[in-house]
Amino acid sequence: MTTTSPAPAAVDADRWPDVARVPRARLRATAARALARYAARRAGVRITTVGTPEPGGVRRPADARQRADVGQWGDARQRGEACDPGGVRITIPGAPDPDDVRQGAEVGQRGEARAPGDTRYPVGAQDPGEDAPVLRLHDPDAFHRRLGSDGLIGLGESYMAGEWDSPDPVALLTRLAEHYTDLVPRPLQPLRHITLPRRVRGERNTRAAARRNIGHHYDLSNDLFALFLDRTMTYSAALFDGPGPRDPDTLAAAQERKIDRLLDAVGAGPGTTLLEIGTGWGSLALRAARRGARVTTVTLSTEQRDLAERRLAAAGAGGAVDVRLLDYRDVDGEYDAVVSVEMIEAVGEHDWPTYFSALNRLVRPGGRVGLQSITMDHRLMRASRHSYTWMHKYVFPGGLIPSVTAIERQVRERTSLRVVDRHAFGADYADTLLVWRRSFDAAADQVAELGFDPVFRRMWDFYLAYCEAGFRSGIIDVEQILLERAR
Repeated sequence: MTTTSPAPAAVDADRWPDVARVPRARLRATAARALARYAARRAGVRITTVGTPEPGGVRRPADARQRADVGQWGDARQRGEACDPGGVRITIPGAPDPDDVRQGAEVGQRGEARAPGDTRYPVGAQDPGEDAPVLRLHDPDAFHRRLGSDGLIGLGESYMAGEWDSPDPVALLTRLAEHYTDLVPRPLQPLRHITLPRRVRGERNTRAAARRNIGHHYDLSNDLFALFLDRTMTYSAALFDGPGPRDPDTLAAAQERKIDRLLDAVGAGPGTTLLEIGTGWGSLALRAARRGARVTTVTLSTEQRDLAERRLAAAGAGGAVDVRLLDYRDVDGEYDAVVSVEMIEAVGEHDWPTYFSALNRLVRPGGRVGLQSITMDHRLMRASRHSYTWMHKYVFPGGLIPSVTAIERQVRERTSLRVVDRHAFGADYADTLLVWRRSFDAAADQVAELGFDPVFRRMWDFYLAYCEAGFRSGIIDVEQILLERAR
């Protein structure tokens, strides 16, 4: 599906300083060109060039630029080296043999598919074929400079700037995620931890930092979220009932099914005292109140708090639900059950012990805790825990997706809780994101009317596509995890 968000005609440098500014990074750009070709071959992705900017803003046809490249630097490519216009040559460990480079490196740039059975691909490479995902470069120089300077942050910023796109960004990002461990030659993989941005050591989600981080995302605009969420205003994975259409109506039913499964698991019913950590816009609290539960729900988002209170009052459930603008660390009391849907991802690794200790403290002996959490493989979590990513910079600052292993370790070491049930449904999250992305793209004009510029709209498109690809590839998952406190 092609994004409907146009490339920005101009970038507001005050609002988007790092999108407006292209890094110099000539040497790194040279390496990035070679690595991009290597990654495309490994993943079976076609890279095409739509056009490249020339001095004065004139665009030269892509194949003309490529012919110049081949003629000027063909000798370097025959040796498995990458060249930039300054004549710098970099040999990439793991580069294909000279014949592959001479006959095939430019093929990826032109987007030509090799015939099945062509043996010019190095061992381990994927033959893209005619149906391969396509990365379409509009400004190859800027793209490679950003990629070389900032890695995946640069990839996202380049998309925001309109320097590349794809006829199907989810298919492209899914293919890259499926080959994540193969995209960089093995001898160079240790360098990622040296050359790419890192998070500040000891960074903590203090109360002030947590409120600031939550506000960065959830206080953008209730009207914005209403444009792409379903009628329940639920902003987490839905649980679909088997195959079938994926649209706003089936999504709403799937969201209610997800909520009901979690409420059933913790035994929410008439007279139950229920604590919800992370209010959202009140959909779970409302369904719990309709069961007869007495609900306390806490959030750090003023926008969410205000709309949740209005929605609950309009539904006649205001008297059964107490919505508080409060950090989970400051909640007191004891409840029959606690639920928390996709909030742990914002807690941060340093504060996981505090979070799980709070869950243990806030649920009565014999009571249950229902968590819904995005998860990732434990080895991948450990490898990426200190990375500073595009998602941290633009969408969800301060968080970390946990692994199931990490959750189970915190439960075992910090609480008297035990895991009694787990249910994974990552494919349903991919479909949830598909509906959100379609709805967001269909509402492009309304998003603009709310004051969100083309750079923001491309950022949001990339965010939704990036997440959908994560779930479709299986690199991340989502689970409902049921915990029970010892009596």
